[in-house]
Amino acid sequence: MNKLSLWLAFLCLLIQSYTNSAAVFTVGDGSGWSFGADSWPAGKSFRSGDVLEFNYNPAFHNVVAVDASGYNNCQMSAGSRVYNSGNDRITIGGGTNYFICSFAGHCDGGMRIAITAN
Repeated sequence: MNKLSLWLAFLCLLIQSYTNSAAVFTVGDGSGWSFGADSWPAGKSFRSGDVLEFNYNPAFHNVVAVDASGYNNCQMSAGSRVYNSGNDRITIGGGTNYFICSFAGHCDGGMRIAITAN
């Protein structure tokens, strides 16, 4: 029984260290989620479980999680998840995560990001 307790304690520490290692990134840094954000991810390293924080005025913008086609064509599909609080915190998964603003002309103006997480 003592070995089982030790194993469970080790497992809990391992899980805690993984969850504590997630980084929080403010999209656009001090400028927030705005036009020209498409260049913001350059030079940054992301991991699955990291959190993207989108700050913006919800009267003028939103955040939509899309697939590669939606990103490339600046279009959301019927199943796209729309965020509109103005302070959205989104945990990213492994692979490439795509986000756009669906307000007319905003995605074409650079309000889109592609984040590749390891």
